[in-house]
Amino acid sequence: MAAEQKVTRKLRAIMSADVKGYSILMADDEVTTVRTLKDYRNIMSAHIEQHGGRVVDAVGDNLLAEFDSAVDAVQCAVEVQKELKAKNQELPADKRLEFRIGVNIGDVIQDGKSIFGDGVNIAARIEKLADAGGVCISRNAYDHIKKKVNLGYEFLGEHPVKNISEPVSVYKVLMDEKDAGKLIGVETKASKRGWLWAAAAAAIVAVVGLIIWQFYMQRPTEEPASVEKMAYPLPDKPSIAVLPFDNMSGDPEQGYFCDGLTEEIITALSKVPQIFVIARNSVFTYKGKPVKVKQVAEDLGVQYVLEGSVRKAGDKIRITAQLIDALSGHHLWAERYDRNLEEIFAIQDDLTKNIIAGMQVQLTEGEQARIDARGTNNLEAYLKYLQADYNLRKMNIENNAMAKQLAQEAIDLDPEFAMAYRALAAGHRMDVYMGASKSPRQSMATCRKLLETSIELDPDYAEALAALGFTYSGMGKHDQAIATAERAVALDPNAADIHTLYAHTLRFAGRHE
Repeated sequence: MAAEQKVTRKLRAIMSADVKGYSILMADDEVTTVRTLKDYRNIMSAHIEQHGGRVVDAVGDNLLAEFDSAVDAVQCAVEVQKELKAKNQELPADKRLEFRIGVNIGDVIQDGKSIFGDGVNIAARIEKLADAGGVCISRNAYDHIKKKVNLGYEFLGEHPVKNISEPVSVYKVLMDEKDAGKLIGVETKASKRGWLWAAAAAAIVAVVGLIIWQFYMQRPTEEPASVEKMAYPLPDKPSIAVLPFDNMSGDPEQGYFCDGLTEEIITALSKVPQIFVIARNSVFTYKGKPVKVKQVAEDLGVQYVLEGSVRKAGDKIRITAQLIDALSGHHLWAERYDRNLEEIFAIQDDLTKNIIAGMQVQLTEGEQARIDARGTNNLEAYLKYLQADYNLRKMNIENNAMAKQLAQEAIDLDPEFAMAYRALAAGHRMDVYMGASKSPRQSMATCRKLLETSIELDPDYAEALAALGFTYSGMGKHDQAIATAERAVALDPNAADIHTLYAHTLRFAGRHE
């Protein structure tokens, strides 16, 4: 057996840079933009080397570098921006490449020549807050350099960073010599009385925070979207946009997995009739852009937004996903999935299935959806089952026939999928009640056989037991019906559908009370 791959961690100063408006520049003059980018990247690489740093990655307009020292990283960033500013003066305004740079100190994981982790992610996020030609740094970096580098700083406040649990304090570096020593935006000293007031305020905030936490069940908030500003009217059923998953691996080659995962989720959701899903082409226009949930909701006319990220380390992969109600700004749920990276398609199927179930908990079917997600590892079979179950609820002959067909297709895909047998049994039973069966006796016998198969595959499948009890009632076997239904209630005492079937079973037995 191969030895387990050792994970190397280290504390590094990370510099992340990209060109503002790069896509527009490329669309306008691709040849000149690429030539200038290559020239500027050589300049940056030279400065990085002079300061003892290393270029980790340089793809497209992005550049990622690491340093042993935050001082070296920030000094390098400032020198780069000053030289590039001078170089830009030699170019027409519409040909200039202006980089944004972010610097952070954090723990990273090294995988060969690549590095990744929260330290890298934060640097990349705060880079987006920098002005064109500017530098932003994290609080960690600021604490290391504030007394060692003769620069000025402007506190930009705390900013939420996707997939990071706590907001990050960000400082803008003031590179003009006249600003050296300045600190704008926060007080450098506080009186004892001020400290006491701050402590009191903190206590009040803590109490209010606790109340809010209890009220919203730890749901962080985004800026709410406005229905009046939506480009399209909201559909009459839950609507969702699945944003392209972010590649947090530090390896651009892993981007294919992120795109594939996003497409799998969109395709899967589009097969769930209760949900209105925005198409791939629309959501992929946001790929790689720091957009707000509010903007996405208003642009596309949706209430819910799903966003997530993918991070790869050796043979492990971590995928996070969070669902946001754009109208309220509340995060409805967030999940993290850790898997072995052995078969990518199997991972995509498994994650998509679980995300669908999680969405339905919030959007359509309640906790029953989480139960329904069990029973198969075949995503396509699960989706067929969802569609069959939806058609059964229509309660008409045409949809019932479609439900039986879909349930049979699910069984064909996974012959051990207990829930699909239960759905097919329900279709045969409905044929009898709607007068569509040519032989009610045969239909009920088929229903019974399918339910018995379902229970054999999953003895704890309470809904199948309840349905079997109800079927026994229709066959006049009331004692057996009641005993079976009571077993179902004992297995799942909080399921409304099971109690309903138990009630009908008692009613048919003449026990109306």
